[in-house]
Amino acid sequence: MTVKKIQILATSDIHGYIMPTTFRNTFNEALGLAKIATIIQEKRLEGPIILIDNGDFIQGSPLTYYHQKFQAQEPNPLIQVANALQYDAMIFGNHEFNYGLPALQSVISQSQFPWLGANILTNNGQHFTKPYIIKEIEGVRIAILGVTTHFVTKWEEPDHINGLRFEDAFSSASYWAKWIRSNEQIDVLILCYHGGFERNLETGELLENEDGENQGYRICTEIEEVDIIISGHQHREISTTFMGKSIVQPNTKGICLASIELKIMMDSQKKIHSITHTPSLIYVTEDMKPNTSVCSIISPTFDKTEAWLDETVGIIQGNMLIENTFFARIQEHPYIEFINHIQMEASGASISCTALFHDDCGGLKQEVTIRDIVTNYIYANTLKVLRLSGLDILLALEQSATYFTVEAGELKVTESFLYPKAQPYNYDMWEGIEYILDISKPIGERVTKLTINGEPIKMDEEFDVVMSSYRATGAGGFDFLKNRPFVKEIQIDITELIADYILKHPSIRATCNKNWQVTF
Repeated sequence: MTVKKIQILATSDIHGYIMPTTFRNTFNEALGLAKIATIIQEKRLEGPIILIDNGDFIQGSPLTYYHQKFQAQEPNPLIQVANALQYDAMIFGNHEFNYGLPALQSVISQSQFPWLGANILTNNGQHFTKPYIIKEIEGVRIAILGVTTHFVTKWEEPDHINGLRFEDAFSSASYWAKWIRSNEQIDVLILCYHGGFERNLETGELLENEDGENQGYRICTEIEEVDIIISGHQHREISTTFMGKSIVQPNTKGICLASIELKIMMDSQKKIHSITHTPSLIYVTEDMKPNTSVCSIISPTFDKTEAWLDETVGIIQGNMLIENTFFARIQEHPYIEFINHIQMEASGASISCTALFHDDCGGLKQEVTIRDIVTNYIYANTLKVLRLSGLDILLALEQSATYFTVEAGELKVTESFLYPKAQPYNYDMWEGIEYILDISKPIGERVTKLTINGEPIKMDEEFDVVMSSYRATGAGGFDFLKNRPFVKEIQIDITELIADYILKHPSIRATCNKNWQVTF
């Protein structure tokens, strides 16, 4: 008997972070695909590997924004890196569709590997790309099946996915897993799922609404044909076994690389007697050297991005820096008011809502650069104006109020907004109305003041409200918004709107009218 070893390596949610930086003037952080590539290179020397990316690869960093905005007609540098690293397959993440189908189809055509999407079909019923592939290594037949959370349709601009339909991820995974087992004579089935887990894998405790965004727990418990699950989307670090399956999820931005080691017991006739699999996560470190080949490929675009980020576009009079994000969410901050004002001016709406997307200190310093803008407003959103009733506004405020709870007399963030994935972007702050959220009150009764121009808002009165394209889909617990009348859309990225506004108004005064507050 001999023992063969094969390593399944997986990245997920890279979001365009290749070099070891978050573009905030730090240049040797413990992240980035260039450092992951160093690990991959070492693993190739140890023996055969299969390398997979599990989605959200081409969008999400200032570098991807720069490429799409200024050099979209040139070869995609991220795909050039992926080709050099010899990926065996990629899965579609929900953010792969952010730049629209022509951009995505160009990316696919440049890729020297297949993109897998078992639940993504064209309107005529054909698969957009292959559902799965088979890799045979050391006499072992390994199937790689790819599915994507079907909530893409809830988040994405309709024009970006026109001509596609997304079937239920669980149903597609179940169908294809059974089909592959029945028809392909495989030894191992890997399910690559750009989605996460709706329940705790150890206790079965429900972590979020079972609305279908994340179906990983159900996949584990109900699809027996699967041996290995590579997950993503939630930006978690998971390395475990459950229901006989090896399960991994390698967080985001190249913080770590997921690995599943296969050990195959094989006799002299090359008959397989047993296969075991062991999951792990391999972390990058600050002292790890980035892969030189990857750096040379990405450097031309990276260097141009860095120069562009440091261009000064305006001056802030006063203080628009955020030193404490928690406080900025319980009492209005000049930066939040500033973003809402830009949205209102760009759209013509008299009411606006926005969110503070991350928990890092931020805001705008006195001399504003493009770097300041894109590192604060980190998503590729556009603006939409919806016609909402007074009741809709009340419901939206009540939903945002669930972000907070009171424990032992102290105001805190509700655990469901922190785990399994931090969701600061699902708490909105409004301009154009006056309101108070009292967190000491029961959920659903926390809006204790809601006025406009000092007068109580009538529940049947209608208002034009501008918000991000993401929120307008109803995402983040605001389901009732998705069916509200659409007034208009501003088809320019909000980061570009912010930059354009500052260029037109190079001297900006930080103001704060304190039209809302959170009490407890």
